Amino acid sequence: MEIYLVRHTETACEKGICYGQSDVDLTEPFDSIFENILSQLPSEAIIFSSPLKRCVTLAKYIHDNIKTLSYQKDKRLMEMNFGDWEMKNWNDILPEQLNPWMEDFVNFPASNGESFVELHNRVEGFLTDLTSKEINQPVIIVCHAGIIRSILCHHSSLPLKDAFQNKVDFGEVIKIEL
Repeated sequence: MEIYLVRHTETACEKGICYGQSDVDLTEPFDSIFENILSQLPSEAIIFSSPLKRCVTLAKYIHDNIKTLSYQKDKRLMEMNFGDWEMKNWNDILPEQLNPWMEDFVNFPASNGESFVELHNRVEGFLTDLTSKEINQPVIIVCHAGIIRSILCHHSSLPLKDAFQNKVDFGEVIKIEL
């Protein structure tokens, strides 16, 4: 199955803000960046998207500009839930909360949030459902860096602790075969 992983473009949040599952806007203008993304995608596909507006805005643009066989939002494609840290500056998170997470983000959840292994379990469920379907068309997944890193770990059998070896830029398109 041919899959195109597409990270949303840059958000309107100021630098240093932890925004995970917060529903933040994209930095405008983004039309030329969207055009560049579109040029890297197939002309016909099935689209899945995180329901957060920074992904939906891009997914709808793609949907409007290619032959879309299906378009679905899926909550399992949402970014990591950072709980109490959402919309806080990383520098304002208490070290006694942040340091354990920084030392073991895979297993240690953000305060009232989730760990990377919990995010990965969501993604694995999505991938299991996706691969159980008989899909003969390319699939476009519009989502977040955490989700893309999780999928790439799954795809390459990379340990979750090494997920950040996969650099994922805003607006990047990564093609894989599952």
